[in-house]
Amino acid sequence: MKTKNSSLIRVADEVWIATALLHRENPGRADFSIEEIVERAARENLAGINRPGVYAHAVSHCVANRRPSPNRCMMLFESGAGRRRLFRKGDTYDVAREGSKVTPAAEGIPEEYQSLLSWYREWSRESTPESQIPDPLLALAGSGASVWTNETGDEYVKRLRQGWE
Repeated sequence: MKTKNSSLIRVADEVWIATALLHRENPGRADFSIEEIVERAARENLAGINRPGVYAHAVSHCVANRRPSPNRCMMLFESGAGRRRLFRKGDTYDVAREGSKVTPAAEGIPEEYQSLLSWYREWSRESTPESQIPDPLLALAGSGASVWTNETGDEYVKRLRQGWE
């Protein structure tokens, strides 16, 4: 078992832990800035040092809906410019990340953070990803079907253009 301040903890796992702690401590917040995640990781000091890779992982390496570069983890979701939250089933993601790691392996994180894994399972089950909230424009699909029931698209355009010179 890895202990706190062990340099063996993966940077991706460090980022996930920091983000999970922010979510658990701030249940009313939907997401966090990259800087908040990096600062939270620094406060936890999981590796015993502030590793520069934490920032790179929070920016892109762990972000499911960004192109893999080079890491394929799907631990975070980019909810807006410079904003991140934990990834949940149902979120959109880059297909090149398909099937990759969403949470740390229990044996890869210090014991005092193990409870975050069960917290995450519950949190992700209760939450509705933004990608599952219906897009108001897409919800209009098919709403004008009655316009086309008695004429083709070409006939409709021809009728609209009557009187044009």
